[in-house]
Order: sequence, then structure tokens, then C-alpha cells
Amino acid sequence: MSQSTSSIVSKVWSFCDPLRDVGVGYGDYLEQLTYLLFLKMADEYSKPPYNRAFQFPKLKDEKNEEIEEAETCSWENLVDKKGAILESFYASLLRSLSTEKGMMGQIFTKSQNKIQDPAMLARIIDMINKEKWLIMGADVKGDIYEGLLEKNAQDIKGGAGQYFTPRPLIRAMVECIRPQSMRTIADPACGTGGFFLAAYDYIVAHAELDKEKKGFLKNSTFFGNEIVAATRRTALMNLFLHNIGDIESENFISPADALIAASPDTYDYVLANPPFGKKSSQTFTNEEGEQEKDDLTYNRQDFWATTSNKQLNFVQHIRSMLKTTGLAAVVLPDNVLFEGGAGETVRKKLLETTDFHTILRLPTGIFYAHGVKANVVFFDNKPASKEPWTKEIWVYDYRTNIHHTLKKNPLKIDDLKDFIACYNPTNRHIRKETYHPDTNPEGRWRKFSYEEVIARDKTSLDITWLKDKSLADLDDLTDPDVIAGEIIENLEAGLESFRRVMVALGVVNRELL
Repeated sequence: MSQSTSSIVSKVWSFCDPLRDVGVGYGDYLEQLTYLLFLKMADEYSKPPYNRAFQFPKLKDEKNEEIEEAETCSWENLVDKKGAILESFYASLLRSLSTEKGMMGQIFTKSQNKIQDPAMLARIIDMINKEKWLIMGADVKGDIYEGLLEKNAQDIKGGAGQYFTPRPLIRAMVECIRPQSMRTIADPACGTGGFFLAAYDYIVAHAELDKEKKGFLKNSTFFGNEIVAATRRTALMNLFLHNIGDIESENFISPADALIAASPDTYDYVLANPPFGKKSSQTFTNEEGEQEKDDLTYNRQDFWATTSNKQLNFVQHIRSMLKTTGLAAVVLPDNVLFEGGAGETVRKKLLETTDFHTILRLPTGIFYAHGVKANVVFFDNKPASKEPWTKEIWVYDYRTNIHHTLKKNPLKIDDLKDFIACYNPTNRHIRKETYHPDTNPEGRWRKFSYEEVIARDKTSLDITWLKDKSLADLDDLTDPDVIAGEIIENLEAGLESFRRVMVALGVVNRELL
């Protein structure tokens, strides 16, 4: 990192602690930084050498009507204000820009000023104003923003954490899929856009891009859904800072619930980590006028099974999004691999209609939300056939006897290099087991035939063969932090299961879920 880059990073981060002291968390700071950065970069685009014909709208009233003789919502007008006038102008600017079309309207959707101290707001505006952001490398801007995203995920583990998939895991998935240029990539629950960024970086590093390919990569490659307005805003800004999309481009991250209906388009790749939590819910008003929640079931003709299980619905939707030659890599919780009923139906259909070829069992302690036991599943879509497309499933067990924590032993890309090598992205049809019952019973890479899997109870894909080492071995004591973390995760996972049972019995209210 150059000295100038390091200086900019330090400036951006220097406001975090003072803001936290007055109740402004990383998420709120990130939002305000998003608004201000976008506005400053729009201002830079309107000036030499870009000279884009970008018109800043005038301030609008609460009825969304332009105020006569009002100032425009420009960076120049904002940077001149101080004190109470700045606070008032900034609030009006945010409300006015939220009604605009395209990326700007999405960036400012439901925007509010969370920095109530005008002096602190003025200092942040001044910090942003002193830099030329457009000439700054995408890696610099991106690193600053991604760092704040991760801090936010750490800060709000139960909320923002579910939108932040560990970047080493995303990178490993992308390295296995190996996306090619001039192909489309989708994520129906894209969170902060991590999969898009990793795929973009991979394509830039591995493809020779002419002008046409660069244009396609920037404007026509990525498509996503994100129903949470603040997260969608963060994703759009994250991609914009990484040189994906344009300030006046059409919105390529839809605010619509992806599960409501079949995708109007199909894609070459789907990379996704659908949101944690087992059930979808909807809010309605009962006869007494009170707000209640109920399980949300998607009645789609293209689904194999009708269920309120959100994860199973995403699996079915993702398969329907793929072209007949499309590839998918998806993070899914354990219940998708073993649950009966709709789960068994979905698994059998996946094995029949796709080449469901690889499962990576993930360790605990790598996600910001506790109690998550997850896997990555890889499958290739195929055209209709009378015979099942899946012939064998390869399983890599990176969970048994593996211990990670978010601070002392976080997941790194090197931890997954052996899996990537076993996956063999250059030709996944040439693979060699590392497990052997006699010569290497601790091998983590093993294959199972379609016949073996289909014969398992409920067609369970929750497959293990390695023995857990006993914690009683005094010569191999695990770090106390790891033990404590695993105890917390197991307790929270058990509590979640207990809540679902109690709700099913009608003992407690559904709100506890």
C-alpha cells in the first residue's frame, strides 16, 4: 500500500471511534459515507476531464415536488454549508434524491442522516472533499469500503453478519467455478455483493479483455436481488467503487423478493449464500386490526415442492435460474441436506435433473452469526433426460476436527487450497480420493455413487466418515476460545431447534422465531 493510499485509509477510519462514542455505529457511518461518496463522485463526473451531462435535481418538498428557486442537490452546495444549516440541507438533500430514478434513487432509498452532530458531519464532508475519488484505483476505494463492511458485520453479528459471507470462502467457490468473460452471473440474495466482486476480480485476472468484453463485464454481467434497502444500497456502492456499473446505469440489483416468481432470464452462473434462517414469513393484519406473522409459502408451478422452508425454496429457484449449461455454487445449512418431506423431494429432483457433483462441509466459527453449520454445494444444470444426471457425489469434509474462530484463527484462502486442488477446476471429471479405509482413514476427500446416496434414508446428503477426536486427550488440548465458541454455537443451534418445536406445538408465539 502506497503512502498516499495509506493516508486516505487512515482518514476514512479515523472517524469510526469518535462516531461510536456518540452512538453512531459502523453501519450508520457506512451509510453516510455511501451517500457522500456517491454525491462527490457524481460531482467529479460532471467536471473535466469527464464532463458528463449530469444534472443534479433541485430540493423537493415532502410531497416530492421541486421547490421553486431552491438549490440543487449538488456536492458544491452541500460542502458550503455549516452548523444547523448543513444539517437541514443534508436532510432535505437525502429525501429529495431518494425519489430519483436509476442507481441514484436506489443509493438514496429510505436515506436518513444518522450523524446528528453538524460539526462531525462537516469534518467527514471535508475529508471526502479533499480527495479525487475517480482517479483513485478501484482496489483502493474497494478495500476501504470492504473493510468497513467487515467491521459492520463484526459489529452487528445477528444482523449485518448474515449479509457478509467470509471472503476466503467466496474466493474458493469462484476459483472452483472459474467464471468466463461474456457470461452472465446472478445472485438472488446478493447481500453486499461479495460474490460479484470475487467473480469480477477472477475474470479480470484470467481473461484477455478487449473493449467489448470490458464493457460487458462492467455493465451486463451481474444481476442480483436484495430485499433489504440498506443492504442493497451497500451492494450497489460496493460494486460501483469496484468499477462495476455506472453512475447513470440501470439498476441491476432488484429490490424484489426473488422467490415470488420465476426469473425472467436465465444465467450462466449462480453464486449465492441465501439468508440464514429456516422459514420465510409475511406480516398481515388480523380481524382485530393487529399485526401478525405467518409462514410464507411460495406457490410456484416450477417448484418441485411447496414449502415454507426458505432455504429449500432458494435451492429450487436457483436451479430454475440456470441456463441448461449453467453452473451453481451455493452455501446452504445442514438441514437442506438431511430434512425429510419437501427436503427429500428437492434433493432427489436435484440429483435427477442436474449433475450434483460436489459438497464442501464447512466448519463452524467462520460466520458472524453463531450456530451456523453450513456447506457449499456445486451442481451443473442439464437438459431434460430420462436418466439421472448425477453419477457420483464428491464430499470434502472440512468440518470434522477443524477449529476456526473469527479473531484468533479466522478462515483464510490457504485453508481451502487443498479442497480447490481436490476439486480440480481445470477438469473436475479427473479426481482422486484421498480417503482410504486402510491406508488413509483420515482422508477428507471421498466419492459416493448415485446408487449409494439414493439408498440412504431420506436420500440424506449429510455424509460423514471421519472420527471426532476426543477433547479428553491432554496432549492435544483445544484452545479454550475455540471450545467456548463451539459451546455457544451448539447451544444457540439447539435453542433455535427448540423454539421451532415449541412453536409447532403452539406453546409459544411465532414471533420467537
